[in-house]
Amino acid sequence: MYFRKPQSDDYPAQFETYIKIASEGDLNELLRAQEEEILALFRSCGEEQSMYRYQEGKWSVKEVLGHIMDTERIMSYRLLCASRGDKTPLPRHQDIFVSLTNFDRRPLADLIEEFQTVRSATRSLVTGLTEEELNRSGVIIQDKTTAAALVYFILGHAAHHLHIFQERYMSYLSKI
Repeated sequence: MYFRKPQSDDYPAQFETYIKIASEGDLNELLRAQEEEILALFRSCGEEQSMYRYQEGKWSVKEVLGHIMDTERIMSYRLLCASRGDKTPLPRHQDIFVSLTNFDRRPLADLIEEFQTVRSATRSLVTGLTEEELNRSGVIIQDKTTAAALVYFILGHAAHHLHIFQERYMSYLSKI
């Protein structure tokens, strides 16, 4: 279903960076195409390469994928709440999940499979939503946030990390 990008009053200001870089279009097609891009990129890495960090203290390849998955899970739950008209205020998503999870202990193939499961669940949720449901809103960070804005956040957040991955990881990984 084609759905326009949300306006700035449809989401918290903190979402702007991600929503701005997301492509506009058919939400299901955008999610599917991005899934293929993410899968191709991470499948191109070997197990040894997946431990690479472009700088001390930065995330490994596995941690980047883990962060994308965790954020998508959180935002999909928020998408569900907003689309159902739940107005319970939801707090800001704290970026503690990677630091408290050891994604590096897991095989990259398992993380890739898990990403496919997470994205499949997101696509199933979005596929079942009507235009009316996508226009419904919830409350995140004390701001009205539409369900559609959350889909665009998911897309933009992943696109942001794909850009960083291609810029800071691929130059090294392509040399190996």
